[in-house]
Amino acid sequence: MGKIRIIAGRWRGRKLNVPNEETLRPTPDRVRETLFNWLAENIHGATCLDLFAGTGALGFEALSRGAASCTFVEKHAQTAKTLQNNLVLIQACGDIQALDATQFLNSTSQAFDIIFLDPPFEKNLLQPICDLIVEKQLLKANGVLYVEKEKCSDDIALPWPCIKTKTAGEVAYSLYSNH
Repeated sequence: MGKIRIIAGRWRGRKLNVPNEETLRPTPDRVRETLFNWLAENIHGATCLDLFAGTGALGFEALSRGAASCTFVEKHAQTAKTLQNNLVLIQACGDIQALDATQFLNSTSQAFDIIFLDPPFEKNLLQPICDLIVEKQLLKANGVLYVEKEKCSDDIALPWPCIKTKTAGEVAYSLYSNH
């Protein structure tokens, strides 16, 4: 097992187990720190969705910093089991959905305050997933959508303005606001 570290909040410094799978690409600490600085005024009491959760780094960080709940969507059974074990370990309010992201989005009507979207880069899922989020109105009014993608990939089309964007190495990350 590998480890991720929660950066700040209630479980600051806590290390959580993550499977040693080469397909997992946890959001680096530096990027998470910037992201959660951006989200500082939105995070308290928020309902969050961590699509393509993987290690759960974004969702666990949100919970540690005061989010009310987080739904983690992860299709790989062993990775989803590790997420469940970590939720129990820290006694956080969350829900694990061991489903494909598209299946989950098609089956839910719940809207979220914050959606974390960090799909596998090589699968070209970003625009179709964004389209589904918009079509089903899964981002609440005044909600924010975090998108992580390859720096060299095409821009995505969203009806909401991009309010923050930055790059780190080969990754571009942005925040869109449904104001």
